[in-house]
Amino acid sequence: MRHPDFSQIPFSERENSKEKGIPFPHSLFESGIPPYLRGPYTTMYTQRPWTIRQYAGFSSAAESNAFYKKNLAHGQKGLSVAFDLPTHRGYDSDHVRASGDVGKAGVAIDSVEDMVLLFDGIRLDDISVSMTMNGAILPVTAFFLVTAEEQGIPFSRLSGTLQNDILKEFMVRNTYIYPPKASMRIVSDIFSYSSRHLPRFNPISISGYHMHEAGASADLELAYTLSNGWTYVQAGLAAGIPLDEFAPRLSFFWGVGMDHFTEIAKLRAGRVLWAYLIQSLNPKDPKSMMLRAHTQTSGWSLTRQEAYNNISRTYLEALSAVLGHTQSLHTNALDEAISLPTDFSARIARNTQIYLQQEPNITSVIDPWGGSEHVEKLTHELIEKAWHHMVEIDSLGGMIKAIEQGIPQRKIEELAVQKQIEIETAERIIVGVNAYRSAEEPPLPVREIDDISLREGQIRRLRERKRVRNSEGVQEALNRLTQAAEGKENLLSAALNAARKRATLGEITQALEQVWGRYKTSPSALSGVYARGMEKKEDYQEARQLSRRFAQTHGRQPRILLAKMGQDGHDRGFKVVATAFSDMGFDVDISPLFQSPEEVAQQAADHDVHFVGVSSLAAGHNTLVPQLLEALSKHQCEHVHVILGGIIPEQDHEHLYHLGVRAIFGPGSVLTESVRQILQPWMEDKTST
Repeated sequence: MRHPDFSQIPFSERENSKEKGIPFPHSLFESGIPPYLRGPYTTMYTQRPWTIRQYAGFSSAAESNAFYKKNLAHGQKGLSVAFDLPTHRGYDSDHVRASGDVGKAGVAIDSVEDMVLLFDGIRLDDISVSMTMNGAILPVTAFFLVTAEEQGIPFSRLSGTLQNDILKEFMVRNTYIYPPKASMRIVSDIFSYSSRHLPRFNPISISGYHMHEAGASADLELAYTLSNGWTYVQAGLAAGIPLDEFAPRLSFFWGVGMDHFTEIAKLRAGRVLWAYLIQSLNPKDPKSMMLRAHTQTSGWSLTRQEAYNNISRTYLEALSAVLGHTQSLHTNALDEAISLPTDFSARIARNTQIYLQQEPNITSVIDPWGGSEHVEKLTHELIEKAWHHMVEIDSLGGMIKAIEQGIPQRKIEELAVQKQIEIETAERIIVGVNAYRSAEEPPLPVREIDDISLREGQIRRLRERKRVRNSEGVQEALNRLTQAAEGKENLLSAALNAARKRATLGEITQALEQVWGRYKTSPSALSGVYARGMEKKEDYQEARQLSRRFAQTHGRQPRILLAKMGQDGHDRGFKVVATAFSDMGFDVDISPLFQSPEEVAQQAADHDVHFVGVSSLAAGHNTLVPQLLEALSKHQCEHVHVILGGIIPEQDHEHLYHLGVRAIFGPGSVLTESVRQILQPWMEDKTST
């Protein structure tokens, strides 16, 4: 692996800069010229603003199609497709593990016909399409290409981006399917196919966003994202693809949070670092050194309390992204800490970008913060800090080996716990959560998806499609795909052949799974991080004392099984709770990801727990939690208290309490207070003794 020597990065390469009294000589760099500090294009937004690319998709392909058409008619310039969790994990809607998740956090895509319906009446050569897909990237891309074929569009005219960033899935997001080595083979094959057939399509979007949302600081997000990018570049070169054929079409995906100036500096620093990384490979095309980015405002910074404040938060974060020179942008909706966005909130989110483009006149200036001593200082500091982390990753043998050792994951988790401590101690002020709280809050309307009816409809269509297709031709294509995984044939080419024969997403996934298996990991919790930050706080000591009283009364420490059911892999809050509860005196068992309600109930019985804490962020609680309660009853675990945490609309609380859920905690909950609310009812419940 070839890294340039950090000491040789010419931050002071402009002659006589020190004599001129310029504190940060890199500020003399210009837009459109390597290392692209002040923007990747010479004129930046003065000729063309960033692309408004709202990430959206829910329910059925037909409903998402109607939503897309409405947004395109009101100023949106590109589409960014959100897929539901079973699709991400390679399951058709009729799979037992799809229960509770179909159409909830994105659109359900089981077949070519679903993709055709998703883009019905939308010419794929008229718009740019981004597809946020990683684990099941092969069938989803194949379905998209077949849809283009059936619209009569040559692949050469398609433009857009595949996320296809599997390394960050193993770090923080967890919607992987296959082991790392096999997953990297898929990435390389998509690079290879794209370089020959999809000249206007970006074959990967290297994502720091999910690290940002998992708790990473700006320097860690930069370092780990760029290190992942470096790994993909090496994979492309190892596959025999010339650097200048694929490097100009690599794109990046940043998160932006509430630290306004740091976020501006982060995007600027990322471009400098990437330019010097690629420069070390001696590209002939300067565009190979260009870092182009999509950006999304933070979901973690949104609050369920006083949710209308989220409009201001999103506006500020969007402004940071724009002043940092993003090429496209998604702005989150005000209600995403509560439920899926409604049409009302989605319109406000989209119009936030239109407002920024049309009213404040910020697109008439290139790099308005360039030359600011504060922003240039932050940029310089982030370059140095990020590079330090990147050198560390390189010394471990690269990002794949670092991930296998759990080092990036652990550092991000530690920062997530630290941020939780800052919120609970009010070191980090969040208006409406730990300061300036209102006594009353009117409930917000929420979007509800009937996943049971939707799943039934998807299953009916799947059965009909399988009935009318040529089953023999499908099996032949699937066999060829399996052979490609065993051999050297391009995997996207083989998956495209299977899609043309009408193989389903689940069947294509299974054909590869026969060779590679399905990757599994077991989450673990840090120890002592929460305690070190909270040990002098009175409410922390009270929580510890309550745990000791529980142990004295019941003969052992309170024991909790923390579980995520369904296919949701977001585990930031899950891990923070595990760490905090362990430090506050609980025995904490952590369930593997992607468990069924029956599997969680079995683990609760086997471990003889007092509590099951369920993390739900993908709106599957109304289906999965009742199934869990029923399964616990079958295992004679009625005494086990079920605790629910995550994004749970207020309107659902009464129903869940009626079913038997003992407590519900949403975003912004104080963990010491959560311990009190969990333990006191148990100690007062005579039936539990």
